[in-house]
Amino acid sequence: MLVHQDTRTQDIRTALCDRLRELEAEYATAVADMTVAGVADVGDDVADLGTKAFNREQEFALAVSIRTRLDQVERALERLDAGHYGTCESCADEIPVARLAAFPSVTLCVGCKSRSESRH
Repeated sequence: MLVHQDTRTQDIRTALCDRLRELEAEYATAVADMTVAGVADVGDDVADLGTKAFNREQEFALAVSIRTRLDQVERALERLDAGHYGTCESCADEIPVARLAAFPSVTLCVGCKSRSESRH
């Protein structure tokens, strides 16, 4: 039983680390794209400047979204190391295995996640 648990934990760790590397690469690309797209050209008119501002806002929102997912994966790895992986960090109930399989970095059960989203 312990060997099975160690294998399962290692599989989870591997999946989370793989996802972390993917998100780090996405984040680096998003930040690099933001710095390139933010440059105003001499010939820009008001419409060009408005389009560039809109694009910057979209790129910033994308970078924030990626950073949020990065934070979730990092928090899941910390919980795995601490032995708390698979328990809701809000109510301490067990998170269903199916939810963890679908979203390995999840740290809230469905009920707590729903409540947190309804508050925003």
